[in-house]
Amino acid sequence: MVAMTSSGTVSTGLIDSKPIFFIKLALLLLVFLQLQPKIIPTVQAATLLPKNEVDALREIAEELNKKDWNFSDPCNNVPTVETPHTDQYNDTVTCNCSANRCNINGIFLMGQDLDGVLPPSLAKLPYLRQVNLGQNILNGSIPPEWASMKLEFLVLSVNNLSGPIPAYLGNMTSLTALALESNLFSGSIPPEFGNLVNLETLFLSANNLTGELPATFTNLTKLQTLRISSNNFTGKIPDFFHKFKLLQILEMQSSGFEGPIPSSLSALDKLTNLRISDLNGGVSDFPDIKNMESMEILMLKSCNIRGRIPEYISTLTNLRILDLSFNRLEGNIPNFGDLFRLSTIYLTSNKLTGLTPEWMIKERDDRYVIDLSYNNFSKNNLQPPTCRESLNLYRSFSIQNKSVLSDCLSPCSKDKYSLHINCGGKQIIIGNTKYEGDEDVGSAAKLFYNNTANWGFSNTGHFWDIQSGQDKYITKNVSILRMNNSGLYTTARLAPLSLTYFARCLANGNYTVKLHFAEIVFRDNISYYSVGRRMFDVYIQGKLELKDFNIEKEAGGVDKEVILIRKAVVNDKTLEIRFQWTGKGTTNAPRRGTYGSLISAISVESDFKPPAESKRKLYVAVGVVLVLCIVTSIILGILWWRGCFGGKESREQVLGGLDLKTGVFTFKQIKAATNNFDSGNKLGEGGFGSVYKGVLLDGTCIAVKQLSARSKQGNREFLNELGMISALEHPNLVKLHGRCTEGKQLVLVYEYMDNNSLAHSLFGQEKGGPSKLDWPTRQKICVGIAKGLTFLHEESAFKVVHRDIKASNILLDRDLNPKISDFGLAKLDEEENSHITTRVAGTIGYMAPEYALWGYLTDKADVYSFGVVALELVTGKSNMKFHPNENYVCLLDWALVSQQKGNLMELVDPRLGSEFNKEEAIRMIKIALLCHNPSPALRPTMSSVVSMLEGRSTVHELIMDPSIYGDKLRFEALRNQFNSFTTDTSSVN
Repeated sequence: MVAMTSSGTVSTGLIDSKPIFFIKLALLLLVFLQLQPKIIPTVQAATLLPKNEVDALREIAEELNKKDWNFSDPCNNVPTVETPHTDQYNDTVTCNCSANRCNINGIFLMGQDLDGVLPPSLAKLPYLRQVNLGQNILNGSIPPEWASMKLEFLVLSVNNLSGPIPAYLGNMTSLTALALESNLFSGSIPPEFGNLVNLETLFLSANNLTGELPATFTNLTKLQTLRISSNNFTGKIPDFFHKFKLLQILEMQSSGFEGPIPSSLSALDKLTNLRISDLNGGVSDFPDIKNMESMEILMLKSCNIRGRIPEYISTLTNLRILDLSFNRLEGNIPNFGDLFRLSTIYLTSNKLTGLTPEWMIKERDDRYVIDLSYNNFSKNNLQPPTCRESLNLYRSFSIQNKSVLSDCLSPCSKDKYSLHINCGGKQIIIGNTKYEGDEDVGSAAKLFYNNTANWGFSNTGHFWDIQSGQDKYITKNVSILRMNNSGLYTTARLAPLSLTYFARCLANGNYTVKLHFAEIVFRDNISYYSVGRRMFDVYIQGKLELKDFNIEKEAGGVDKEVILIRKAVVNDKTLEIRFQWTGKGTTNAPRRGTYGSLISAISVESDFKPPAESKRKLYVAVGVVLVLCIVTSIILGILWWRGCFGGKESREQVLGGLDLKTGVFTFKQIKAATNNFDSGNKLGEGGFGSVYKGVLLDGTCIAVKQLSARSKQGNREFLNELGMISALEHPNLVKLHGRCTEGKQLVLVYEYMDNNSLAHSLFGQEKGGPSKLDWPTRQKICVGIAKGLTFLHEESAFKVVHRDIKASNILLDRDLNPKISDFGLAKLDEEENSHITTRVAGTIGYMAPEYALWGYLTDKADVYSFGVVALELVTGKSNMKFHPNENYVCLLDWALVSQQKGNLMELVDPRLGSEFNKEEAIRMIKIALLCHNPSPALRPTMSSVVSMLEGRSTVHELIMDPSIYGDKLRFEALRNQFNSFTTDTSSVN
């Protein structure tokens, strides 16, 4: 077949072995090959070319804004001056001449930075058959005058053309090749496209096309090459590809379609190049491609493919490149050792297990590229003891067997507290900060490590559609940079698929991460170098921080810096920052292979002081803190006594001096908002007050919590909650608007939650029909609660233990997003002072045993409570009210028995019917049981809970003896003991 390249030139693509193919190829090359464009060159062209065609050329030049045409000899207009980009430059008019006459049949104006519009005057050239206006900056849309033309070859790629693809394009039925990629076309593909029945090559990638492919697409039965990547199509991949019997190249990367991959794909037995990636939703089984014996390139990346890799892949003897990365593939890797043409294998980020195959370890040398990073393999004795070029095993082994990093990286000698990397560049000093050099050239499956500074990177992927060996993983600026600290931006590291920078030997704790970006490849001048669009995702510690990040857009132009600051928590002495290209943006502007993520520099600084520095100030700091605490306690005690018990100085005067970040309401405002605390507005009632719905004069809904000023406990709750929540802000924590402390009134004003509490939504309809909480909502709520607790425990300025996590303290907003409320019992987590010697507080059924029995309080008490709530979410039953028979003491008891019976599915709320994700439900139950480990030290952290809930890390099942909860008498004794010194704060916040 003959396929157009990005610039519209003709490429042989992947060669068919049949002799007739080469005959056709030779004939077509004579027609299309742009290196020798004149079909019948003649010196008499100027005199033989009709005047009307010369006049049409003048109009075309004006419309294109082309100023350098030689109209006296247009058929011999070959450039005499070499241009900066000769590989894509063409300035040619081809003519077909007979004995006494010439006619223009081809116009090739590539890479000339023409900034006009598509010329309507092309229609005045009746013999024109081939047009290539690619690699320019033409704007506007396709002129309606073109509908009458008899074009066969039309390339408009890499321009700024916009608007919908016009329906009248379907009138150009003579077209055999059409390239519109890397423009700004929008809207859906018109049904009239189905009239282009002679099309063999169609490029529509990198536009803003939407909607579904029209049903008339099935008329394009002669298609041999179809590229529709990087668009915003909707719906599932159409199941009509079996109509394209001649199709050899199919590309649908990040097209916007949803999975699964249709079964009709199996009928395409002539495919040599199949690339599908980044499908939305829809889990797929591995597509049946056993009949595709000509397959050379197979990419099924990020397609949600589950199950095993088929054994029959080993029969595809022409296969050269296999990319199955970022799926859900599991089991062993089949033996592909006999596929000697198979030189590139990407199996990154799957769930593959077993031993790493011997044929990969022993028989393949550095000419082969194999990436197995991010999998769950078991260690193999044949595993190389050191990191090997082009065999990437970064984090490819299961947790039980540790990571390959422990074998090929030197051990940590001491903790580090900062790291600075000049990505792709030399070591440089900015101010007082030294940025480590990062000059390794990189490769398609590279694990690099700097032993001196304890950092490195793992790179996966090569740049497609360029000549072998031309991959460049480092780029340099092409113009003078004028921003501050420009030395950080003169180079950058590129990644065509996935790039992970990792820092080892960091002390555990909170860090500030700064990511430095500048777009130094694309231009914003009058050049087709300005047409490119780069988008990629950024993850920090496995969490998606930036989606479809566009440096140029974020920075407001090219060659401008943008520094993004994020917080990260280090728990295992390792920090990971990953950049991933997901198929979006242009891939051929200014030339093919220009895409992927780009990072200029990375800065990591701890949010805490190193021990050496801390020790020098320890005794002074302790003394100052003690004095301040004593003085502050005395002053606040005196003032509070006066404010609460009749003194002239109001409580608000005292609170006003504390710089609380909340508003102040008058009691008159509160009474008006709640209709004088009308019982009809009551939302709930707890041990120390009630909660009412209120509406302010501006229409804002609020929740008013009125605490009892007569109770010391109410006073304590008020101060504690006001102090805690005014200093905390997170999407999964309820927001405090303000307070009112007139006279003896203690009122807190919160944002109003439209859907009340989780307890109300989950248990309020236990006997009254189906719950309004479907499974995706329950999953979202569970993850949200976990993220809120992660913030309290690990990410906030000070570590907080909530102490009363339960369903009634989880509020739900209009969109059923969860928000943790009621911080009246919250306590700062002091690791050196974890025993409560005065008062254990919380709610029976949610309290961790070590806290209830011995007063031992850490953040793991919240983890235990979260486990109870997670079980309630799955079962739809309240832990406090669940007593089906004398065999079960509580919900957890039932879960443990079900686990031992191997029947966890019986726990799932029957109101969900079959409409739930079984994998997610089982995962949530197992995580809940992990949180209930009797030993607090063995419970997971909340950040690891989030990772497990989102499927980013493995859940290891914990089997416990149900008898620890099954002794009814001991449980009753324990309940009585709770009652003797525990306060139940079951109010709805």
